[in-house]
Amino acid sequence: MHINGNAMRYGARRTDGGNRSDRQARIITLLLVIALMTQMAMPAFAVDKAALDKAVTGAAAHILTTVKSPIVGSVGGEWAVIGLARSGHSVPDAYYENYYRAVEKEVKAVQGVLHDKKYTEYSRVILGLTAAGYDPRDVGGYDLTVPLGDYDKTIWQGINGPIWALIALDSLDYAIPMNPEAATQATRELYIAEILRRQTPDGGWNLTAGADGAVGAREKGDADLTGMALQALAKYQDRPGVKSASDKALAFLSGIQDDKGGFSNSFSAGASAVESTVQVIVALCEMGISVDDARFVKNGYSLIDNILLYQIAGSGGYRHTFDSDGNDLMASEQALYGLAAAKRAGEGRGSLYRMADTVKRVAFKQIPGSGLPGKHADIRKAEVKEPGKTFSDVRNHGNKAAIDGLASRGVIGGRGADSFDPDATMTRAEFAAIVTRALGLPNKPGAAFVDVDASAWYAQTVGTAFYYELVGGTSTSPAMYTPDGTITRQEAAVMTARAARLAGMDTAMGEGAVRDVLAQFDDYRSVAEWAAPLMAFCYAEGILDDAALTVEPTAAIRRCEVAEMLYRMLDRADLLA
Repeated sequence: MHINGNAMRYGARRTDGGNRSDRQARIITLLLVIALMTQMAMPAFAVDKAALDKAVTGAAAHILTTVKSPIVGSVGGEWAVIGLARSGHSVPDAYYENYYRAVEKEVKAVQGVLHDKKYTEYSRVILGLTAAGYDPRDVGGYDLTVPLGDYDKTIWQGINGPIWALIALDSLDYAIPMNPEAATQATRELYIAEILRRQTPDGGWNLTAGADGAVGAREKGDADLTGMALQALAKYQDRPGVKSASDKALAFLSGIQDDKGGFSNSFSAGASAVESTVQVIVALCEMGISVDDARFVKNGYSLIDNILLYQIAGSGGYRHTFDSDGNDLMASEQALYGLAAAKRAGEGRGSLYRMADTVKRVAFKQIPGSGLPGKHADIRKAEVKEPGKTFSDVRNHGNKAAIDGLASRGVIGGRGADSFDPDATMTRAEFAAIVTRALGLPNKPGAAFVDVDASAWYAQTVGTAFYYELVGGTSTSPAMYTPDGTITRQEAAVMTARAARLAGMDTAMGEGAVRDVLAQFDDYRSVAEWAAPLMAFCYAEGILDDAALTVEPTAAIRRCEVAEMLYRMLDRADLLA
C-alpha cells in the first residue's frame, strides 16, 4: 500500500558529556535519517491484505444496499451481480434468483434479441448469469451464446465486440456455437486476430483504431480499452503474436500511469478515473501478474492505493474522478469488481472472469469439449477454427469425418493447398506436433535428444511432448528420438494412449484383460511387450478399429489412420467442441 512520507524530527538532548554527547547525538540522528531514507527508497509494494479485505467488504455492502433488484443493464445490473458474486461477500440466494427472473423476463419479451447491433449486450449478460450460477444457454428457451457465433455482427460495434465475446465465452469455456444465420462463423482465432489487428503503434488499444481498415500511424492507446484487450488475450499467451502484443501493451500502460498510480480515459476529459484503474487491475489479475508489480507502482502508489483515493469517506461508494461529487453507481460497481479481482488473486483463487468455481444454482448443460474431470490443467479443447475445411482427395474416403474434423480444428494439415495425401506415412516428429496440437498444450522445455537439433522445426513440439510424457526415446536408445523415422502402428498407439491418460482417461488394464483384447488378432504375439498394454487400451476404447484380423504393430501407420485415432481419442476424452 502507499507509504505516506510523513516528516520525522529527531532531537538530541545535551548531557553533561558536552560536545561528545552532542556529536554522538548528531551521529545517531544522521544514522536514523539515512536508515529512514533508505527504507523510503525501497518500495514497499505488498498490498495490505486487511485493508483490501475491508475495502471489498465495504464496497460489496454498499452495492448490495444500493442495487436491491439488479436488472439487465450496464448500471444497476450485471456488473453489480458479477462484483458481488466474485467478491466472496455474503449475498442471499434470492438476490441472484431475482436477477435471473429479470433476465428471463427481458429475454422472453424481446424473443431472445437483446440488441440487433450491440452484441456486447449478450456478452455482459452471459457473464452476469454465469457469475450468478445460471446457464446462459437456456434462458426462457433461448441460448444467449448463439449470437456470438456471428463474427461480422459481433465485431460491428468495434473492438469491444471481439474483446467481450472472448471474455464471456471463456468465463466457463463455452463453445462458440454454430450460428446458421452468420455470414462468417465466428471462431476464437478470428476474434483474437481482430483484436491483434487493431493494436495501436504505441502498444495500446482504443475504440476506433482500425475500424475502417489499417490502424493509423498516429493512433494512441487508451488505458481502459488496453486493459480490456489484455483481459481477453490473457488465456492465449501461447498463440502466435499474442505474447509480444501483450508485452507491448503492459509497457504502454506502465508508461502512461500517473504519479498517483492511476490512469485517465477518453470519457473523463483527460482526468484520472477509477474505472481506468479497475480495467488495468483486472487485466493484471487475468494475466497472473501481481497488482503490486513494480512496473505499476508510481511515486509509492500502487493500483490498489489509487482505487482507494476515489472512495467516499465513511462509505463503501466511489466517485468517478477526484473532482466528482458524491457516489457514482457505475464507479462503485467497477471499483467493487476490481477490488474483488485483486482479493481473489491475493488468495490464489480463480480470476474474476474464470468462473469454474461459481456456485451453480441450476443444472448446467454439459459443455461440449469441456473434457473429463481428471484431465491435465494445461489441456485445451480442440475448437473449430476453419468450419468446413476439407481436401479434394478425401471426398469419398472412409476416414473423411476424422480428417475434416481435425483439419477444421487446426490439428492436422494437408500436403498442399487441397491435398491431404491420406495413404502417406508419417514421421515421429510430425506425430509429436499433431498430438500436442490435438491437446492444445502450451510449449514447454523438454529433453535434449541427441538427434533433435534445437533449430529444427519440430524441436519445440518434441520437447513439449516429452515434457508431458507423451513420447520418449527409442527402444534401443532413450537419448535418441529419431524424428525423421517413420512412426509405426504400435508407437502411434502408445503415444495416443498416453495422450488419453493426460486427458483424464484411465488407461490401466490387467494382464488378463490385455491378453483377452489382443488375442483376437492373428499376429498379437508380434506386439512389443512395452506396447501391448496401451495398444490393448486403444482397441478396448475403440480408438483403434478392431475390425481387421491383424494388428501389424511394426507397420508404418498411414496419415488417415492417425487422424482417425486422434479424432476418436479426443471424442472419448470429451475434447471436441
